[in-house]
Amino acid sequence: MSVVPVMKPRAKSMSVRSVQTERFGASPPPRVITVTVSDTRSAQSDASGRALIEELAAFTLVRHVIVPDDPARIAALVEDAVEHNEADAIVFSGGTGISARDQTVEALERLFDKKLDGFGEAFRCLSWDEVGPRAILSRATAGTVGSCLVFSLPGSEKAARLGARALIAPILGHAVNIAHGRTAH
Repeated sequence: MSVVPVMKPRAKSMSVRSVQTERFGASPPPRVITVTVSDTRSAQSDASGRALIEELAAFTLVRHVIVPDDPARIAALVEDAVEHNEADAIVFSGGTGISARDQTVEALERLFDKKLDGFGEAFRCLSWDEVGPRAILSRATAGTVGSCLVFSLPGSEKAARLGARALIAPILGHAVNIAHGRTAH
């Protein structure tokens, strides 16, 4: 499988580490892979990828990649990351619309062991405040593949930032602990 690596993990400063310890307790910060799904974006034009990285900075970035809008490549990325226990969460941006090329949702939902219906509902509710009725055109989704959480957001920078900041970042540590059996609800 060929993917375009965009960002390498960066060292965390002590101040970020202390925030992580406070936020995640004895558990290490969740490991996250961020993915932009696009046939046209490059590292230079990947605003939604940069938004995900910035909004999820409290977590450990494993890597960021850009993959084409190809269901087989999207599924292979997830299956490989899960098989090698590479990440606790994978956050996608792009491919959630209704055009013929938007196939991220179909690729991911075939893999889900459990679907998190509330994620898409909450994202569309938050989006409504910003874009009105166009929010219903988003097919944002989330679920689990094994113990890995997988989130899929629209490809705009604003949508990626909104979903990562308002929905994913606040619950990720707790959700990862639940998925790994380290805590109860």
